[in-house]
Amino acid sequence: MPEPEPFALAYQDSCSGPTVLFIHGFPLNSSLWEPQMEDLNDTARLLAPDLRGYGLSPAGEGPYSMEMLAGDCLDLLDTLGVQPPIVLCGHSMGGYIAFEFLRRFPKVVAGLVLVATRAAADTPETRENRDRMVEQVREEGPAALSAAMLPKLMAPENYENDDKLVAFVREMIDSASVNGIAGALEAMKERPDSTPLLPEIDVPTLVIHGEEDAIVPLAEAEGMCEAIPDAEMVVIPNAGHLPNLEGALQFNEALWDYLETLKEEKEQR
Repeated sequence: MPEPEPFALAYQDSCSGPTVLFIHGFPLNSSLWEPQMEDLNDTARLLAPDLRGYGLSPAGEGPYSMEMLAGDCLDLLDTLGVQPPIVLCGHSMGGYIAFEFLRRFPKVVAGLVLVATRAAADTPETRENRDRMVEQVREEGPAALSAAMLPKLMAPENYENDDKLVAFVREMIDSASVNGIAGALEAMKERPDSTPLLPEIDVPTLVIHGEEDAIVPLAEAEGMCEAIPDAEMVVIPNAGHLPNLEGALQFNEALWDYLETLKEEKEQR
């Protein structure tokens, strides 16, 4: 009996809203976005990849760069047949990737959500710290990284009292591959300064930041927001560097409002 010819299955999407590409931060994975994937899946088509070396994605060959990671995101969209334009939502390192994506593929982007991130490049001190971190992780494994980073990732009260959240974040970090961690650190260290890009951003932008972020000070995020022509800011109280987890309800409400506004603006055109 002859083999049947291959064919493509037809499918239905969850809704007709815009596609949102969630890009996780360092050293996490797509699980970061679980509260958003669960609560907002009827508002938009939500995609949350694992970057190279994180979650279920292989590390691939190094060295990494922001150009490479942004290219990976575009390749995913092409593979899935996603029709642009899309909304980019980047957390921390994911924000750096979003800036690079916007530089390289501006016509693909209809909206930008910047979460707990900054536009400036690394300082010399931060670059040295990243080199030391690579050495430590290669010697001791990802657990050394989670021990060092966990207290800084959350507001103090959440770190001290929310054991479930701490365990969830620790599991993400500990599951990262050594090569993925090293590659991401190198890419962050060598990333360009995106500050000159800010006044040129011409899509609606939402900046979401934790009030108690110990990694990117709130004042720095406020300055970034002010430099983007069409940007609004939402500050999540009692949240640190993980506002989408620490203040998921407020975060999801802000993102829902933003996506609904984009839909209305599109319908009025």
